Amino acid sequence: MKAISEAAKRLTGQPMFHILVRANELERQGRDILHFELGDPDFDTPVNVKKAMHDSVVGGQTHYTNPRGIEEFRDAVVDVTENSRRFRPDTEQILVCPGANSGVFYAIGCTTNFGRREEVIVPDPCFPTYISSINFFDARPVKIPLKQENQFRLKPEDVEKAVTEKTRLIIMNSPHNPTGSVMNEDEMRKIYNIAKKYDLYLLSDEVYARMIYHDAETHFSSPSKYDHCRERTIVANGFSKSYAMPGFRLGVVIGPAELIEKMSLLLETSVSCVSPFIQKAGVEALKGDQKPIEDMMNEFRQRRDVIVEGLNSLPGVYCLKPRGAFYAFPNIKDTGFTDKQFFDYMIEKAGVACSPGTIFGDNCKDYVRFSYASAKKQDIIEAVERMRGELEKR
Repeated sequence: MKAISEAAKRLTGQPMFHILVRANELERQGRDILHFELGDPDFDTPVNVKKAMHDSVVGGQTHYTNPRGIEEFRDAVVDVTENSRRFRPDTEQILVCPGANSGVFYAIGCTTNFGRREEVIVPDPCFPTYISSINFFDARPVKIPLKQENQFRLKPEDVEKAVTEKTRLIIMNSPHNPTGSVMNEDEMRKIYNIAKKYDLYLLSDEVYARMIYHDAETHFSSPSKYDHCRERTIVANGFSKSYAMPGFRLGVVIGPAELIEKMSLLLETSVSCVSPFIQKAGVEALKGDQKPIEDMMNEFRQRRDVIVEGLNSLPGVYCLKPRGAFYAFPNIKDTGFTDKQFFDYMIEKAGVACSPGTIFGDNCKDYVRFSYASAKKQDIIEAVERMRGELEKR
């Protein structure tokens, strides 16, 4: 085969999809597999959102459009940002993109320089797209271990210790995938001030912003409040999780106008524009009835409580209660398994598909991730009992 580029060789993608392929192959062989590998909500996309897309297609909105996003979509983002984050970005600060993933990819590509091995600070564990994108653009990920004893929150002092003259960007994610942790406002402020002190960009992945289990200690915070995304803060968000729209591939980035202009050119180069009928669906999601989100979050809270209680009842397993998103990240060290051994054992013996912790970070051989995005409560109970049976056999 002809040689491929060094950049292409550095791509790693999203290993969770490889797990899905393996689980599907077992199902084709007649096995009954319970799925906990992907963060794909099992709720239907809200009816009003689907109707808005349908009406747009029937109305002929099926052609090229402004690569930055249709005016109606960006105006809706401005209004929602004002309501949720207490500032109104200019429309020149907003870029529609085909999913939050691509927004992260464009942001990394437009803030780091090829050939200089510049550094990007990331939490460990983190969403695999961060590492794959950083490596593709010839930068170097600097991984900050998240500790169970700190509820898997990113510690500002650890971030500052990691800054060097080569650092260009800090990435943070709250609520966090894969642990479900939620950072507090004081931590956000300190990390923003670190970015300001060393003149760095700060990318805040807020795709789970609407997915917080609010209580006296848990609230959503965003570093965008400190500079209104005009100087260094970049916010990436999407519709896949909170609106059950993963197949729509719709996301949005808010950031400094000059940076957004260059990210828009990268989007033009790669995908031309986001389909106008998809953006129309996004407008309806933002402006329409929000009760479906409340209903989904009520169900996710119940699933969270069931899975955390179940995992903590298993021998050798300990699981913190996630504060947001729809992932449980139990410590399985005392089972005697590593993360990959636990995954292999449970998918083969129990028919339960989870994700090994080390696909999210080097610091995670004692952990596995369970997504309860598409697992009904009865499926969770069944999975726990299957795993209990296999663990008690050993």
